[in-house]
Amino acid sequence: MGTIVQKYGGTSVASSEHIERVARRVMRRRAAGDDVVVVVSAMGKETDRLVALAAEVDGPDSAANRREMDVLLSTGEQVTIAMLAMTLNKFGCPACSYTGGQVAIVTDDAHTKARILRIDSERMRCDLNAGRVVVVAGFQGRNEAGDITTFGRGGSDTTAVALASALKADECEIYTDVEGVFTTDPRMVEGARCLPAVTFEEMLELASLGSRVLHTRSVELASKYQMPLRVRSSFDDAPGTLITSEEKIRMAGMEQPTISGIALTRDEAKLTVRGVRDIPGVASHILGPISDANIEVDMIVQNVSADGSTDFTFTVSRPDYELAMKLLKNVAKDIEASEVTGDNKIAKLSLVGVGMRSHAGVASRMFRALAEESINIQMISTSEIKISVVIDEKYLELAARTLHSSFALDQEPG
Repeated sequence: MGTIVQKYGGTSVASSEHIERVARRVMRRRAAGDDVVVVVSAMGKETDRLVALAAEVDGPDSAANRREMDVLLSTGEQVTIAMLAMTLNKFGCPACSYTGGQVAIVTDDAHTKARILRIDSERMRCDLNAGRVVVVAGFQGRNEAGDITTFGRGGSDTTAVALASALKADECEIYTDVEGVFTTDPRMVEGARCLPAVTFEEMLELASLGSRVLHTRSVELASKYQMPLRVRSSFDDAPGTLITSEEKIRMAGMEQPTISGIALTRDEAKLTVRGVRDIPGVASHILGPISDANIEVDMIVQNVSADGSTDFTFTVSRPDYELAMKLLKNVAKDIEASEVTGDNKIAKLSLVGVGMRSHAGVASRMFRALAEESINIQMISTSEIKISVVIDEKYLELAARTLHSSFALDQEPG
């Protein structure tokens, strides 16, 4: 007998029929001899509806009302936990539902983006020992003062991993509307394949580069506590994708390919400050106002010419492009730059794989494949297990298909 934590997202609990399907899956796992804790999100688009309601009286980003936003948003998950527990009880499977605060998920005071400080698992253990399924509201906890807090994007995934770690569970299963983690976006590349396993490192890169299967925060937490994750579909019985340490993947006899996946990001924009004096502190002068405006900078390239001037280029999320351009034009006057240019029709494509550590020539193979399709590379960024390039957005799908084929990602490793 083991302990399993299962998390079901909004699409998996979108209706009473969906909730019944989830209940039957939970019962099958319990019948196999495991203790089961279930974490659920709000039904379907319920959170969006609540945000829209708040906007009718006071914008959801209002600092004065962030505490009240948490009170409001937490109600979506409370509906789901009650309905799932009621359904399980109807089917003869003892269950009890709890809010995040009731199972003592204690957080800091950062309303709408709280971080977990500690979890008291005693109440859950008592229920499990009594033979009950524990159903917990994702996305929420309480601070030291007893106020409701929420975790922001990916909050239910974070709740599931945190509970699994606190309970020392055997595995945390993340159920969603896709079969698992794919080599790339299957809507874009016909031969995209569901991966049997990826490492924590690879999943962190894929999540940070735009893969929407898991949020970076939950993967970071799983990696910290070495909690195996499994991404599965709530609509079939496919084994899904195991996310664990590189060592455990090797121990299981699975061969790690050179490249595990290709991450794609469309909503990118590029800005360049030309003719900047190459002196200490210039990067701080350029990026300081960008940071102060809470705009996240991704890739950065600085080129120095023979006359001592430099061109400074960086990328931001496309929705931040107009504001970043406005700020840069003001900065350009102060640092006596010659001009500011931009392009909000770019995309980023990244190869990710721990196999890069032991295989040379990945970058040259990537660049050659793109060159053969006349796809120009505008920027390059690398790490130990990642190579990212910025290209014209209109070539993104062609580039993805080309590299997917070039690295044989449609074939099983070995």
